[in-house]
Amino acid sequence: MDRDQTVDCRGPEGAVTPIAAWKVEMLRKAILHAVDRAGPGGLPLAELAGAVRARLSAGDLARLGALGWHCTAVRHEMEAAGEIVAARDGGAPRLRRS
Repeated sequence: MDRDQTVDCRGPEGAVTPIAAWKVEMLRKAILHAVDRAGPGGLPLAELAGAVRARLSAGDLARLGALGWHCTAVRHEMEAAGEIVAARDGGAPRLRRS
């Protein structure tokens, strides 16, 4: 993947943030893996950054920058794309596959 390519990550209320494509793809894979491993109940949203951190190498984390911010931006894009949903079943939101 070309290191200069970016993905326009869609956020709440139509905001768009360009993020390096390699970062988006790396985080997307880690988020999907964490959501799948969480099972049918979903991954508590509050645990997302920790679950992603556990799936990335120290080198990837250092190159990435602010993990929490990037997780949020990529999560919003994944929700906008229909890959995942933040379901609220009477409690805190949990991430599930769409």
